[in-house]
Amino acid sequence: MKIYTKTGDEGQTSLIYGRRVAKDDHRVETYGTLDEANSVLGIVAASLRGHGVVMDDIGKIILKVQRDLFDLGRDLATPTDQQSVRFVTPGHVEQLERVIDRLDAEAPPLRQFILPGGDLAASHMHHARTVVRRAERLSVGLLRDQDVNVEIRRYLNRLSDLLFVCARVVNFRLAVAEPAVDFSTPPEDIA
Repeated sequence: MKIYTKTGDEGQTSLIYGRRVAKDDHRVETYGTLDEANSVLGIVAASLRGHGVVMDDIGKIILKVQRDLFDLGRDLATPTDQQSVRFVTPGHVEQLERVIDRLDAEAPPLRQFILPGGDLAASHMHHARTVVRRAERLSVGLLRDQDVNVEIRRYLNRLSDLLFVCARVVNFRLAVAEPAVDFSTPPEDIA
């Protein structure tokens, strides 16, 4: 099977079951952004491996999330009238909430705003978080325009929270300071 089909050369793509839509359709834009988030999570997973067993649990969480993002994409790429089952359920959201609560209890209390950064893996998690937030914003418009699984929006909202907490836990476990936002002093001049 060839990688290229040439069927998208005119700016259209196929949803599951063959319905053709423009490549800038809200559905395609949203699941394309999920694919982008999944790619960044691949970088997260690779950077976590460099830290050994101390990050194994976080690595497993990231792998599960990557698989979930495929299911979200499958929900979005399947026209609603062709769906016999929704792949993302309230159970997915509840599972994220349980993991967030467990990891958040490990991190020190958040007492100030922080900048994305710290360890490289944590920095990549913040990057993934921002891509997920963009996907969430796109899903809001998509849900307004089309009939799609509402659990997708809920899942993305929780996922961005999970990635924030994971970044904090990575920095905490590695004793890497989180870059803080200090509103009491003006930023230093870089010139």
